[in-house]
Amino acid sequence: MYLQPSTLEQAVCDAQVDGVRILAGGTDFYPTQGDVLPDFPILDLSRIAEISGVSRTEKGWRIGATTTWTDLVSAPLPRAFDGLKAAAREVGSIQIQNVATLAGNLCNASPAADGVPPLLTLNTEVELTGPNGQRHLLLEHFLKGPRQTELAVGEIMTALYVPDIKGAISRFSKLGSRKYLVISIAMVAVLLCIENDAITEARVAVGACSPVAVRLPTLEADLIGQRDVHGFVKPLHLNPLQPIDDLRGSAAYRLDVVVPLIERALIAALESA
Repeated sequence: MYLQPSTLEQAVCDAQVDGVRILAGGTDFYPTQGDVLPDFPILDLSRIAEISGVSRTEKGWRIGATTTWTDLVSAPLPRAFDGLKAAAREVGSIQIQNVATLAGNLCNASPAADGVPPLLTLNTEVELTGPNGQRHLLLEHFLKGPRQTELAVGEIMTALYVPDIKGAISRFSKLGSRKYLVISIAMVAVLLCIENDAITEARVAVGACSPVAVRLPTLEADLIGQRDVHGFVKPLHLNPLQPIDDLRGSAAYRLDVVVPLIERALIAALESA
C-alpha cells in the first residue's frame, strides 16, 4: 500500500496505519531495500505543501520538514545559516540534494548525518505532529543514538524552528575519504558572534565522532574573548566525544583529525568577520 496524502491532516491519519513507514525523499530508504519490494505500507509526505519551504517567524525561521537541501541552499537566509548551507552541499550528489529532505536526514539519525552539527549550533527545535497534537523538542533531545529518535509511533516531523541570532557567522568542515558521495570520518560546525575582533559567543558541534553529534561546551566557554584560535583546541575540549573504530577510520584517528577541523572552521569564521 502506497499512501501519498496532499494535506497534513490526512497524513497524520494515514500515519496510524499498522506498520507504515514514513518518508519524503526516500534517498536513504529505497537503497536499503535492495532488490526486494517492500511488503509494508509506505506513507510519502512529499506532496504536502504546508510542511515544505522556508519562512520567517516572529522569533526566527521555520523550515518545513520536507524542504530539500537544494531548496535550503537557495533560500535567502542570514549568515548564521552559511554552515548549514555548506553542509547541504555535502549531502550526497546534486541529484540527491534535489530530493533528500531535512526531516529525512534527522529522522534517519545517522551519527554521520551532515545536517546535524550545523543545526545543533543553530539551537534548532523540531516540531512533531501526531494524533494528540504537536510537540516541540530541541534537536539534541530528539536524537537518542544511532538510528534512534524520540519520534513516537504515528508521529510525523513537520518543521524545524531556528531562533534569531543576530550577527552570527557559521562554518562547516568535513573530512571523508573522497570529495563527493562520502560518509564523514569527522565533521565540524561552528557558529560565532564577534565584536571588536573578539568572540562574544561560540557554538561548536562535532559529528561522526559519537553515537550522535554533540556540542563541545567547555571549548565554547573557553573561546569567549578570544581573538586568535591557532592551536587553541586542547584534548580536554574533546571530552564529550566517543569515537569508534570502523572502516572509515579509527577512534584515535578521529580524535586527531577533529582538532584541525575545528580550528580551520573557527579561523575561517573569524577571518570572514
